[in-house]
Amino acid sequence: MKRTCGRILAVVALVAGMATLASCNPEPDESDLYTATGETAADYIKRKSELTSFDYILTRVRLDRNLSSYGEYTVFAPTNEAIAAYIDSLYNDTECPVPHNSMTENSLEGLSDSLCNDIARYHLASGIHNTIELGGGGVNVNTMLGTPVTTEGTTDPIGRVTINNKAVVIQPDSLVTNGVVHVLNNVIPRSTRVLVSELERHEEYSIFVEALKMTGLADSLTRYKKDRTYTISDNTDTSGEPLYSPEECKIAFTIFAEPDVVMKENGINSIEDLIAYANRVYGGAAAWYDYPAEKGIAISTGNDYTNRFNALNMFVAYHILYAGMPETELVYEYTTKWLTTWNYVNGGEPYDYYETMLPHTILKIWQPQPGKILYINRYRTFNTLTDQLASYGSEGMHTLVRQGVRVARSTDTNLPYPTNIMTFNGYIHGIRGMLVYDDLVPKGVLHERMRFDSETFLPELINNGFRTSSSAEISVLNGGGSGSRVAFPLDYFDNVVSYTSENRFRTNVRGAYNAYQSDCFQGWGNYDLAVKMPPLPTGTYEFRLYYAPMSHGGMMQFYMGTSSNMQTMMALDIPLDVRIDKEDPRIGWTDFTLEDDQGVATDEAMRNRGYMRGPYGFKDHAENNESGLEYNMRRGHRNAGLRRILGRLNIKQSDEHWFRFKSVLPDETDLKWQLDFVEFVPIDVVDNDTYSEDWY
Repeated sequence: MKRTCGRILAVVALVAGMATLASCNPEPDESDLYTATGETAADYIKRKSELTSFDYILTRVRLDRNLSSYGEYTVFAPTNEAIAAYIDSLYNDTECPVPHNSMTENSLEGLSDSLCNDIARYHLASGIHNTIELGGGGVNVNTMLGTPVTTEGTTDPIGRVTINNKAVVIQPDSLVTNGVVHVLNNVIPRSTRVLVSELERHEEYSIFVEALKMTGLADSLTRYKKDRTYTISDNTDTSGEPLYSPEECKIAFTIFAEPDVVMKENGINSIEDLIAYANRVYGGAAAWYDYPAEKGIAISTGNDYTNRFNALNMFVAYHILYAGMPETELVYEYTTKWLTTWNYVNGGEPYDYYETMLPHTILKIWQPQPGKILYINRYRTFNTLTDQLASYGSEGMHTLVRQGVRVARSTDTNLPYPTNIMTFNGYIHGIRGMLVYDDLVPKGVLHERMRFDSETFLPELINNGFRTSSSAEISVLNGGGSGSRVAFPLDYFDNVVSYTSENRFRTNVRGAYNAYQSDCFQGWGNYDLAVKMPPLPTGTYEFRLYYAPMSHGGMMQFYMGTSSNMQTMMALDIPLDVRIDKEDPRIGWTDFTLEDDQGVATDEAMRNRGYMRGPYGFKDHAENNESGLEYNMRRGHRNAGLRRILGRLNIKQSDEHWFRFKSVLPDETDLKWQLDFVEFVPIDVVDNDTYSEDWY
């Protein structure tokens, strides 16, 4: 029997193992169909003798508590025999990079905690999904692991439902007080080879796979965790309660790959054709890609494809991100999971920027309305500028110059190749066009107000699942305590440097506080740290920090430098005291809805003092609303969001840029700092004579 390797991730981690399992097919228990007995999902699972192994797994990671509480859950519960077969496949797996998938023995008790977390979360979903919905042509159901399962109806007379082409629902639709339970004859299978090994299995991507190997970039995609474990000296919350602290750090990647059919649509029928294409696109890239010119590096069109500045290598490298994400997490989508913490205010469209493996470059992923179509490097003129107040701008001022490269989604119909492929150390997404870093990227796509959420340029938060964890999930990690924070070792992040052992690094997870994407990197103490900023095209930018005034906030001095050496850093502006109330005359915030000019004069006065209102494009949290009214960061509620203008910076693409913030109150050790998002805005966008920045 062919075995495949299983994942070994923490609760918030990436993926679990896949195996081809021996099938067990007991007849459906008719007494359990369409019943509602007053039991919770947890009660039902504990009562069923054939589900004791699944109950053990749920209890071991405390997810049985979730299934005992109020809510709506769909539970796909594999039988004892199914789990036993799965355990055997994991332990005897010869392809996994970790011996025995980190299991201590070939038994239920031999499963690691992270494997238990993965198995449990891949079999739980929010909301109620019955077999009428799951059958027929099938649907995609997002699981608590953040990765969807695919269902379809079988053709047998019973009309059962199959999940991921393997696990069959043998006892369907057992209704409980907080959801529905479907019993399965197999653990839901998933692919868990490392990225390139998995991509090789799909002949639809043969040309791209060959390019990956020729460039040597395939070798860079075999890593799956950092080569050290971590300890933390202080893992307490502000209340004194203990917080979860990760002991290992997973590494993952995202590959965007053109399938052969897309290559052929662009006249590329072989690797030789792709090399010629890359040479045409990147041979003259020095005209817009400033990094090699600033470093004195010549772009090569020769046959040393392992040269990082060989045209083919550049082509492939721009397809790879340092963060591994399923399709549902490429942007902060408006989904039921995050219903209370984000919506498209006045037609807003979610987007994010990510660093690629092409040195010091980023790409933009954008989900324009309507629908959930994702585009890479979509470009419209004067994006983030407007000619009308409270508007994205009149229809005529924004011309769509480039639609962008569409990301193939698992929900796309009649797709002739697989996509959203989960692997041991990341995800592979098919794309429906040729992705390149050409002149329109730095000169068009990225020539706008760029807003970077901190959790997109700290890939450890993505790769270990913290960016997508809910408060309820974090509460489980914290032993049923705080659902707001996780504690991090000071050396956990590659892009963060701590200058003192008195730092306390935390993250606020989604749903905990009002924030741009409902999460932020934060900490407290007698802090002094620096965070590496995302790479940008060469130019002059206005640099802004978003923050929320708070009485327990700190007072900090900011610096910027081209390395993490604090001695070479330049101070930015005067210290910022986030304890100053937004309505203090030193800031001058007002409720613009009470002003005849919609706050235009106040906006100008605030800007003269070095401040801007928070964006209008996302709401405050639903639980903070008063009298059913909808508040947002520009209008304000409780602690309205503000942006502090920290100065104008001359940026070189070839440099690193480290943003340092240091407490200037050494006697205060419990004041908080937050890094929610930053903005880099090209100066000609800030100073545009015709248009102004939109509110969003």
